[in-house]
Amino acid sequence: MLAAAAVVAALACAAVAVAVTTQIGNLKVSATAEFQPRAFPEHGTLPAHFGSIVRIKSVNGDQPPALKTLIFEFDKHGKLNFKGVPTCTVAKLEGTTPGEARKRCAGALLGTGTGKARVEMPGMPPFTISSPISIFNAPPEGGRPALIAHAYETVPAPQALLVPFTIEKVNHGRYGYRTEIQLPPIAGGDGAAILAEAQFGRTYVRHGRKVGYAEAECVGGRLQVYGKLIFADGSLLQSLLTSPCHTE
Repeated sequence: MLAAAAVVAALACAAVAVAVTTQIGNLKVSATAEFQPRAFPEHGTLPAHFGSIVRIKSVNGDQPPALKTLIFEFDKHGKLNFKGVPTCTVAKLEGTTPGEARKRCAGALLGTGTGKARVEMPGMPPFTISSPISIFNAPPEGGRPALIAHAYETVPAPQALLVPFTIEKVNHGRYGYRTEIQLPPIAGGDGAAILAEAQFGRTYVRHGRKVGYAEAECVGGRLQVYGKLIFADGSLLQSLLTSPCHTE
């Protein structure tokens, strides 16, 4: 249910997202990505929001394998303004429902969304569970931006699912930021993520100027994200998501 916790975000605008579908054997993953705004000034960055929807399915209708690891590389034509944003900690979020988490750490909230998982428990027909997703700003680790993704499950027992992760700077061609997320078991290991959608991004005032947690500029007519999904059965799917942009 936290499958897109690190990267998903969108602004409520009427732009069309770019979609890709990747398949290996019986496993199919479709994803959309969209950056907003689409228009940037000729020089300098603007606050940016990023949105994504990820769907995972088995072509034959069986439960897909559990998603274990997410790796994302983000376009280098941007920056993160994480200093000065309120933070939240794992200790403060432990045992919280989605509503409690958002109330306790309202100032640190950077993104929201929804996750769904298919569950196959012994002696029961398959069923679907869902949860709100919340992404919070966390205290930096070693100078790197840190975040915490929060979801909540009710089977086999109610509990908060917390996934802390960091974003590191890299120098990898088109990409300047990278995050790797290790996902926890869903429903005691009997569940598999099938949908994750969320909106990520925040604008705030710092030193009297409006800034974004994430800011970007348009270079080459596009912004893009590279994603790698690693599953429990060893399957590995890769996707390149691009979103058109232009300068004013």
